[in-house]
Amino acid sequence: MLGRWLAAFVQLTYTRYLVASGAALGADVAIFMILLAGGMAAAAASAIGYLCGIVVHWMLSSRAVFMTHGYATARHRQRLLFLGSAFIGLGLTAGIVGLGDSVGIDPRLAKIAAIVVSFHVTYLLRKTIVFA
Repeated sequence: MLGRWLAAFVQLTYTRYLVASGAALGADVAIFMILLAGGMAAAAASAIGYLCGIVVHWMLSSRAVFMTHGYATARHRQRLLFLGSAFIGLGLTAGIVGLGDSVGIDPRLAKIAAIVVSFHVTYLLRKTIVFA
């Protein structure tokens, strides 16, 4: 009984999205922290980390989260829409971290706020537009 429930739970799109997001977040935050420790400006370090996370997220989202299949032109359109959603998330992330840093908030705390906001915005965009 528990095995069936667990299998059904893992099948949920949102759960798979959480796992993919966790992997992308790991790449994002690792790069962000390395660049921040190296002296890079917080907003730039945040943007570069986010871009690295985008690559990880695309690989996982397109293959394991939403798993849509289609013609090459549909796939190309999907990539472009995914990239568009990523740029929205990137803008939110860099903007929130840059604003936080400019008003004296620790960039790591601002990054956490940016993660929460961009996660939900990009999930909604990808669920309703990119992979619909």
